[in-house]
Amino acid sequence: MSQYCVTNSSLVKEKAQELGFHQVGIAAIAEGDNTDNQRLEAWINQGYHADMQWMNNPKRQDIHLVMPEARSLVCVALNYYTPHQRPEGEEYAKISRYGWGRDYHKVMHKKLKALTTWLESLDAGIQARYYADTGPVQDKVWAQRAGIGWIAKNGNVITRQYGSWVFLGEVLTNLELESDRPHTEHCGSCTRCLDACPTGAITQPFVVDANRCIAYHTIENRSESLPETVSPHLQGWVAGCDICQDVCPWNQRFAQTTNVEDFHPYPANVAPQLIELANISDEEWDKRFPASALRRIKPEMLRRNARANLDASRQQHDPESNYF
Repeated sequence: MSQYCVTNSSLVKEKAQELGFHQVGIAAIAEGDNTDNQRLEAWINQGYHADMQWMNNPKRQDIHLVMPEARSLVCVALNYYTPHQRPEGEEYAKISRYGWGRDYHKVMHKKLKALTTWLESLDAGIQARYYADTGPVQDKVWAQRAGIGWIAKNGNVITRQYGSWVFLGEVLTNLELESDRPHTEHCGSCTRCLDACPTGAITQPFVVDANRCIAYHTIENRSESLPETVSPHLQGWVAGCDICQDVCPWNQRFAQTTNVEDFHPYPANVAPQLIELANISDEEWDKRFPASALRRIKPEMLRRNARANLDASRQQHDPESNYF
């Protein structure tokens, strides 16, 4: 396979861009490479992963356990930003931008599969495997190593071209491709994301405690009720949270409208009403969120999240009232 080593990096990038990825970079894998394990281990040892036990998968700490033959990662990013703005008013529920349109897994996987199939078609000995937030791969770490962007103080990857409004994916391959230079960090002295988080989930720069994170609790927490440390501070969020992204100067300056139509919002996702979601039936939930990443938030969870917001509003403005 020497004919595909190093010199074909540009060809791989061209193919990724042809398939519609907005950014592409390559990271080499060295023997025994266990990138950023100490940071991940320290985060897990603090219990900051909450109930996300999959974060403790040994494969996440050694890419060779995912694919023993892997020599390179082709890292990609897809811009999902749209200019739609949420209306003002406490009666409205807030859904994170990533979930406004079609399930990003479906969009990313289709493009990644095409890139993987093309790679394997170059030679019978070429192996490739793709992921998009679906496997034990530290996608943010590898995206930074591939020059896509840098891991910011809020834990997201920020790109110079699109801010942090990007989905990440990668193709692992046994090809030895020429790697890009790792991206440098450009948060500087800014602390807007830390200051804006209503629950203090960003405990220090670059460290996020999922136990305090609104996004974690509205998406991953399967409990019947949300913790008292979080529920009074939801500020309308029922599916994810964009606060730390909305206040980021890089996002305010460099956000660009995506050309991926699938990421433009379903009509009902930008300004749903809390009272409506608090009483949504399982059947209505099924119809309302077709092919949506929001299907991870089961109907009973969505009702719980909306009711927690309504209860917090009631407690703040009129303790004697009752919505239900």
